[in-house]
Amino acid sequence: MESVDWVVVEPGSTYIGSSNRTVMFGGPGPRHEVSIQYRYEISNSAIKLSEVMTSVESGEVDISSESEWQLAFDRGLISEGMGIEVLQDRLAASYWGKICDGRPFHQRNSSLIVCREWKGREAIPRYLPANSETEHMVRVVRRETREPNPMAPRLPVRPPRTATLREEALIILILGIIPSFLWALFNASPGYIETGWPGLVLGGLILGLLTGIIWRPTQPTWWSEGSQMYPRR
Repeated sequence: MESVDWVVVEPGSTYIGSSNRTVMFGGPGPRHEVSIQYRYEISNSAIKLSEVMTSVESGEVDISSESEWQLAFDRGLISEGMGIEVLQDRLAASYWGKICDGRPFHQRNSSLIVCREWKGREAIPRYLPANSETEHMVRVVRRETREPNPMAPRLPVRPPRTATLREEALIILILGIIPSFLWALFNASPGYIETGWPGLVLGGLILGLLTGIIWRPTQPTWWSEGSQMYPRR
């Protein structure tokens, strides 16, 4: 591929995913470190997928993974692009179960294409439906090695549900149920709390859940240590 302008990316770490789990502002999580231990080359500019499909199918090059793209971007090695660039990773809803060594992540029953959308000089994560007809612009890579790291760290297959449920219950109690009873205490008729407490609990539960549209505590970032991943706030 003589027409491709290549840039070299040395091994290093980058971060992928969102630590925000609100409905309005959140994204697929968890936020996690990816440690790329191999050297690779990535195209400086995005290319139409149709123009490199033959080289991709022959194994001469590969479409960049999200981690490879992000590391090159973090280091200022790829030029500003336009529109949306499609990456090799595919998600169902999250990054749980991902091997964090730079290889593409293909989650079971995936329905989302992982992309980057340029906003001026910045590039933000985008997740498009798998059947999207968006013009596919890609960056291609040539890796120093094709052998996967057998000791690569991996995120747990499932999130720590107990901690999340405990946090959610506390938020609903403080922001929903308690305010519901306080309102009744100061505004309802005498005796209403004794007879209407089921409705107050239900109303508080709904109110607490609705706060998840715009706010929830920042979730831990998962860091790699050797062959393990650990959460830290």
